[in-house]
Amino acid sequence: MEFSQIAAIAGKEFWDRIRNRWVLAVALVFTAFALSIAYFGAAQQGAVGFRSIEVTIASLVSLVIYLIPLIALVLGFDAIVGERERGSLDLLLSMPITRVELLLGKYLGLAGALAFSTIAGFGLVGVVLSAQLDLNALYHYLGFMISSVLLGCAFLSLAVMLSVFAADRTRASGLAIAMWFFFVLIFDLLLLGVLVVTAGQWGGEALPYLLLLNPADVFRILNIFSLEDVRTLYGLATVFPPALARPWLLGLVMAGWIALPLAIAAWRFRLGAGRA
Repeated sequence: MEFSQIAAIAGKEFWDRIRNRWVLAVALVFTAFALSIAYFGAAQQGAVGFRSIEVTIASLVSLVIYLIPLIALVLGFDAIVGERERGSLDLLLSMPITRVELLLGKYLGLAGALAFSTIAGFGLVGVVLSAQLDLNALYHYLGFMISSVLLGCAFLSLAVMLSVFAADRTRASGLAIAMWFFFVLIFDLLLLGVLVVTAGQWGGEALPYLLLLNPADVFRILNIFSLEDVRTLYGLATVFPPALARPWLLGLVMAGWIALPLAIAAWRFRLGAGRA
């Protein structure tokens, strides 16, 4: 495996997103939403203006769980199948580059564009709020930005995996939408339904571990559990054991969500699933 080949593909993917202003658009969306939440999130309670980093992060977490997975899935669902339908995949593979190098290059380029837009968008808000934050608050906000990037990379990895397995762009887009609905909307409802129907006899003790099967839940726990006031508000202290909520452990789980789908995609693509 030649890293120069991977870097070349990644650079092309990244700069393609820069040139079509995709990165700028996403960054502006993140900035607009984050500023609105920071200053007007408590408007329903009759208060306007920045209140605290805890309330701001808790509100941003809810936004990010809906928005970043959707953006990542839309960004990556046609990474391979799109090249195949445009007839450019065979041309790329005729060059001195392996399938795995091509796949990794496209993923890293897209991940770089997504990470850049996320950090730029939320980072600008952090600069605006920095005068009102102490070092501890800035630390938590930085952790929120990094975990947002990891969440995006996890769903991008899932999207690239779908792109390798899908027969065409239509099916890939349908699967991407279905995956967003499942992880963002349906998964937690299923767990809650099982707990309610069985009166907690099924899944109660296993609930913390089942939540790790959803990268969106891992992201939520990673951010909420580190904030004492918000953790009590969400009731996570009684559901999720502190030993399992350590940031380094949840970070490893999120890294697994990035690596495993990408490894499956590389294995399948190497076998020729992406052949035109």
